[in-house]
Amino acid sequence: MTDYYSVLGLPRSADDKAVRQAYRKLARQFHPDVNHEDSASEEKFKAINEAYSVLSDPDKRRRYNRYGDDWEHSERIEQAQTRARRGGGSSWRDISGADQFSGSSSGQGSIFDQLFSDLGGSRPRAAATEHQVEVTLDEAYQGTARLLTLANGRRLEVKIPAGVDTGSRVHIPASGTRQGDLYLVISVKAHPSYERKGKDLYSEVEVPLSDVILGGDVNVPTMKGRVSLTIPPGTQNGQRFRLTGQGMPVLNDPSGKGDLYATIKVVLPTALSAEEQELFQKLKDIRQPEA
Repeated sequence: MTDYYSVLGLPRSADDKAVRQAYRKLARQFHPDVNHEDSASEEKFKAINEAYSVLSDPDKRRRYNRYGDDWEHSERIEQAQTRARRGGGSSWRDISGADQFSGSSSGQGSIFDQLFSDLGGSRPRAAATEHQVEVTLDEAYQGTARLLTLANGRRLEVKIPAGVDTGSRVHIPASGTRQGDLYLVISVKAHPSYERKGKDLYSEVEVPLSDVILGGDVNVPTMKGRVSLTIPPGTQNGQRFRLTGQGMPVLNDPSGKGDLYATIKVVLPTALSAEEQELFQKLKDIRQPEA
């Protein structure tokens, strides 16, 4: 996979100005006019231009950030993701060009299988193969799709259902691949904000000291957006709250949802003013038992 950010020597957080500056510097360094008869520099110059053409265009960069090497097929992927969210189970669609069709992992065999059956025999099948597929937690939550190019040249658009977890296997029958059964073995990327345990999610929620002492409402991020959580006065650091139905969907059960467990992380105030320090001192004096 070509990493356009690495080509330009940039972090993914680089702004438009940084992209332009990196391109101009590298383009001058590797321009063919400067590096006569240096094929390596010429290839590097082409890679630099390709990277810049994507990262300098806001729409292309957005699609590249999300889909990587498949960014040029992002519209087709997003259409498939929309279909994935509408129904459960896995499905596949041949997009090789000549005979596009669709079905599911439990669908009927191809017309070729039917022909062999009518002749009183069975069609020989190739051995089953596995294909590793990595998805984000958001994609596992919503359902997603991938474009696969098989060894025989066929291209399949595969729907991955909501609720998959690391180790889940999505079956594509031989009638879809024309080269034997295919199993997509799923791995889910770690998420910076959530820990997943089966259908449940766990996260930390930062809460100001004043709110845990006096009680109040805090906004808790979920996979669907923020929800309000009311915490009682005297809430302790590390105390855990359960948000029912805010976890992961259950695979092959559209109505099933796990829970989100939010652990309170108290944020202590810093850079206190003289007045604030005085108030804390008064609180300390009030609560400190007499010797």
